[in-house]
Amino acid sequence: MRDDANATDTLQPMRPLTVVNARLLTLAGSAARRGAAMRSLGVIERGFVRCNAGRIESVGSGNPTGDLGEVIDAAGRVCMPALIDCHAHLCWGGNRWSEWENIRRGMPWSEILASGGGILNTVRATRATSEDELAQGVRGRLNAMQRLGIGTTEAKSGYGLNQETEARMLRAIGTAAQSVSIKVRRTFLGGHAIPQDDPEWPDRLAREVIPAFATLFPDAAVDAFCERNALSVDQARAVLQAAKAAGFACRLHTDQFNSLGGAEMAVQEGARTVDHLEAATDETVRCVGASPTIAVMVPCSGYALDGRYAPGRKLIDAGAAIALGSNCNPGSAPTIDLRFAMHLAVRHCGLSCEEAIVAATVNAAHALGIGGETGSLEPGRRADMIVLADRDERSIVHGFAHEPPLHVVLNGCRLSP
Repeated sequence: MRDDANATDTLQPMRPLTVVNARLLTLAGSAARRGAAMRSLGVIERGFVRCNAGRIESVGSGNPTGDLGEVIDAAGRVCMPALIDCHAHLCWGGNRWSEWENIRRGMPWSEILASGGGILNTVRATRATSEDELAQGVRGRLNAMQRLGIGTTEAKSGYGLNQETEARMLRAIGTAAQSVSIKVRRTFLGGHAIPQDDPEWPDRLAREVIPAFATLFPDAAVDAFCERNALSVDQARAVLQAAKAAGFACRLHTDQFNSLGGAEMAVQEGARTVDHLEAATDETVRCVGASPTIAVMVPCSGYALDGRYAPGRKLIDAGAAIALGSNCNPGSAPTIDLRFAMHLAVRHCGLSCEEAIVAATVNAAHALGIGGETGSLEPGRRADMIVLADRDERSIVHGFAHEPPLHVVLNGCRLSP
């Protein structure tokens, strides 16, 4: 049986909704932004956005006419597309708080892994967690994310590392997505690691599981982790090739701790994104910058683990399209707040405020394969937008650990506070 995330929108808007008197950041355009285009926000100093039936009907300057429906008076505040988290691991069982305490005491990560910690710790807990419990956990995170103004998110599997549990995770994500307003894009991260009880898992993943999941979860993308202590370049290549043959879009975690050639391989295989890139070399930067593959940075991991960040400035200057994700997960980025990733991208990766906003909206939409549906304020796009409590959009980047947006509109409906 097929299981599609967000098969129906939870909130069915009954009448129009219009935001008026706003400083609009439209981010209009049809392609992922690169170079100077990443600094263009498409500002309308005093404008409106009219929504109907869950879609944006019109955008313009001055005062709208006709049936406005429910009116949100922004009073000069910023109205912009809802944020898009394009790299998030939202489904897991158990927790890793004891590992975090060991890290803060100075225990090396290699020692934590050797003692059975890390990803495989969460794998054990997730295998022991029911589908209902997994869905409940995902639902709670999705509800919290949408209150922060995130209108779309990725949700990865990857803590099962066997066919049964990975399928359970993807079903749980699909179930949770049906009861929230945030749009969810699933990713099958079967190549997250090699389980201790099944060293042949990467081969079977490529040969058997991915073809089977093409029928069960056709809406998903496929991802893998290319790193020492995870999949080799050759193993990751086999996963990507199997995914392409099955009709999946491909992504790759790569160059987080070591530069092994994974990013170059992913570009050769036509991957939609390469994610992390903290250890990317200048050669890798040039390769990604000259390709259509989107570079997804996840600076919350650098903040939490080792203080290393992807070379965002170099990537943009090399021509790359940059997107941002929270990397929400229990082991290296325990946060749901994409706004903090935006802050860190400016603080540590060399992005400007404008580039961080583009990376967390329109470019993140393209990283998820839905650039024509969301990520900008344009007629026909899904009506996902936020009204900030400020008249200056730089507040969402330079501020951190602060209040949620004043108004959140998802699928054309204003969320209750």
